[in-house]
Amino acid sequence: MTVSTEGSAAVRAVPPSGPAANAPGSSKSSDADQVPRRALRSRGGLLLLEAAVAFAAALVLPLLARGFKLNPLNRIAQVSGLAAIQLRFALVGLLFIAAVVLAMRLRGGRHFDLATRLAAAALAGLASGFVAAGAVVALLGTPWPMFGLNGDSGRIVEWAHAVANGQPSGSPVYPPMPLYTLGYYAEWFHGGNTAYAFKDLQILGAAAFGPLVYLAWRMLLSPVRALAFGVVPAFALIDSYKPYSQTVLVLLVPVLVAMVVALRRSGTEGWRPLLLKGAGFGAVLGVLFLTYSGWFLWSAAGVLFAALLYFPWKTGRFKGAAFMGSALAVFLVVAGRYLVVMLKEGQTTKDYNFRFDNFTDPAYYLMWRTDMPGKVGDWPPPGEFGGVGLFALVTFVCLGAAIWLGLRKPLVVTIAAMFISAWIMRMYIASHMYETQTVQLYTRTNNQLLYCGLILCALVAHLVSLKLAERRTASGASAPGAGAAAPVEGAPAPATAVVRTGFPGREGAVIGTLCALLLLLGTVSSSMSDRYMPAQDGTYRILPWVSHTIRQQDGKCPKFAPKGECSKDGDQSWLSYVR
Repeated sequence: MTVSTEGSAAVRAVPPSGPAANAPGSSKSSDADQVPRRALRSRGGLLLLEAAVAFAAALVLPLLARGFKLNPLNRIAQVSGLAAIQLRFALVGLLFIAAVVLAMRLRGGRHFDLATRLAAAALAGLASGFVAAGAVVALLGTPWPMFGLNGDSGRIVEWAHAVANGQPSGSPVYPPMPLYTLGYYAEWFHGGNTAYAFKDLQILGAAAFGPLVYLAWRMLLSPVRALAFGVVPAFALIDSYKPYSQTVLVLLVPVLVAMVVALRRSGTEGWRPLLLKGAGFGAVLGVLFLTYSGWFLWSAAGVLFAALLYFPWKTGRFKGAAFMGSALAVFLVVAGRYLVVMLKEGQTTKDYNFRFDNFTDPAYYLMWRTDMPGKVGDWPPPGEFGGVGLFALVTFVCLGAAIWLGLRKPLVVTIAAMFISAWIMRMYIASHMYETQTVQLYTRTNNQLLYCGLILCALVAHLVSLKLAERRTASGASAPGAGAAAPVEGAPAPATAVVRTGFPGREGAVIGTLCALLLLLGTVSSSMSDRYMPAQDGTYRILPWVSHTIRQQDGKCPKFAPKGECSKDGDQSWLSYVR
């Protein structure tokens, strides 16, 4: 590595020889000490550190919730449990924000960017850890997963047990990754009991949601922006019942966007990094496809449009083709067999189960009331403007503004194309619903439409801030005596940092944003946790309620079974809620 010094000439030091060479402070000792620091300062090392912090933070609240002493079927106990989780969430989150403040004030702010990285990663992990801790509270005293052996939970448990024992699952088109994961996890930790193991994976899956989404968006955005514009919209979809399906959606969007960005740049890439990147994207997409394939169908047309639009037709069409070819080849190696099954069996698989959402306005997607909607009243909720509410109006305006401001950016164009693709597929399937008497899960596009729409709304703030930063940089460069432009978030701190005595604009913005996101994520996570607190109210709260009414495998009732009573299948009153 070449190091230059200030001044007109560089001075080359002569390395010591003899005993002095091994003495403390010698060049060999100094170089050895610098190796860990260099690794930590590298982009890969910093991302690994962020990942470690995020996943560790995601486990803090679930582990603490295991020690709560309360009856999860009592509403007062549920509220107390949510408050206890919220308190711990806030305290741990404030500790990380305090570290950012200290990093700004100490040593001239040299470690401010590192502290910001770790705080953003920690908040992402803490937020999903909150939802996982809510699941822990909801299932205190019962070994069963949410819904026990009923509905989707029961089928997944049964099919996972089959594949773990070398038998075919009950559905060849169901994604195999969750089944194999559950089956082998049960063999390793629960003696093959896939039902009890599914409870663990529901909690762990919810906890991993935040770190995974954060790391996926870090391919595109700096730490705080990834947290604000990627993780926050994803929390509208977090789910502790079947966490893997929503996790695939919120990961697929940034991964596909990053792939389109890489395709656009492929014409100027070297051959080795080009092929490695393509193979990496192919492997990730293959794993996601094996975990849940539905989102690929809704997104396919939009991503194809974006890929054709940003393909390097003029600057390197052969390299672009090689990039896509390597991605496709690895994807087929990972998921080719399942893809063939989907192409064959999927054509004959029909969904005849009409649900609550199949009887509502197909243009409304802003909220999904689930298969057990409870007391609904007017649905969709009546709005002020032609039946459309204020939230919808703001969403549509922001969607248009994002396209306006980011029309030349693959980040915006790809997400907008995925939104339009899902919308067209939704209307196409719904328009044939009467003729075919099938629904084909078209209402599940709600989630993709909502997520893409929220991301585009969030990106408006991102694009506006970039425009303002460009103007400040331009005016600062032309103004006499103006200081240097503020560094980009996540970039290494300058070698010679200026001592900061107040709360400069950039640092104050970062700290204020982290505080706002802490409150926002804490509130959203509490609401999504409360959604699964056990109750007999005709909503998804019946799922953990049933878990407390099923007889355990040792013949005993769960600790908090209502009136101490339980049965083989548990409370079956949920059948009256399905419409």
